[in-house]
Amino acid sequence: MIVPVPRRRLLSRIAAALSLPAVLAACSTTPRSAAGTTAPVRLAYGPDRSRFGELTLPAGDGPAPVVVVVHGGFWRSGYGLELGRPLAVDLANSGLAAWNIEYRRQGGGGGWTATFDDVAAAVDLLGGSVQAAAGGRLDLSRVVAVGHSAGGQLAAWLAARPGMPAGAPGADPVVALRGAVSQAGVLDLVDAAEQEVGGSAVTDFMGATPAADPERYALASPVARVPIGVPVVCVHGTDDANVPIRQSERFVAAAVGAGGTAELVTLPGVDHFALIDPSTDAWRACREAVARLLV
Repeated sequence: MIVPVPRRRLLSRIAAALSLPAVLAACSTTPRSAAGTTAPVRLAYGPDRSRFGELTLPAGDGPAPVVVVVHGGFWRSGYGLELGRPLAVDLANSGLAAWNIEYRRQGGGGGWTATFDDVAAAVDLLGGSVQAAAGGRLDLSRVVAVGHSAGGQLAAWLAARPGMPAGAPGADPVVALRGAVSQAGVLDLVDAAEQEVGGSAVTDFMGATPAADPERYALASPVARVPIGVPVVCVHGTDDANVPIRQSERFVAAAVGAGGTAELVTLPGVDHFALIDPSTDAWRACREAVARLLV
């Protein structure tokens, strides 16, 4: 007997095998903008074509908390911030300002340290031209990041910036985060490299194995930066075939063990891509985690 496979799970399996951005994008549906939600405004934070972000504002003219949206794709240049656009619209419809950022990725000038330099610069721009473009509406005391997959690694790393040693990538942030939501994030880079999560994605991105450059991994891997100093919520599905839930479990255990604040939201039967589809309960769990961090 042939047992039919649910469409979303089938797409997840195809994407895991082929790493096709088009398949990933097909898993997500962009919601309609609510009345007053602005169209995204593109703002550059550097000369490279990948160094820009898109600002989407909620209706009204009052202060708005900010959510930095960090897309995933195993840090590879085949994936871009279009993956974050549906989330940005949904967040803005919910009364939040969304800063959906692009960055240099593997195959397009990214990796250690360019990608880290980029996402840090993108967040710090909130205090400059992004705030100006928002007409001063951004509440920079309430900024959180939400990131999917590789973007979860970057979101948690951004939250850890105040604890970076002097001279390290991301040290001395202009804008500090209040917390981060990791959506099936790659939070333990050493373990991910050893387990070949995404094949060679981690070592390609980092430019070295953990054994060859442990100091690099100690600065880049969120699990090595605990306690982060602000809360991190890890949302992860049990049926994730791309990034095992083990990644979130290891991070939360390490963070709590180090005296930090971290939470694991486990989604039974949920795959890797449901978390970036605004029509799903999985995304709503992520949005609710963002709201808790902003209280």
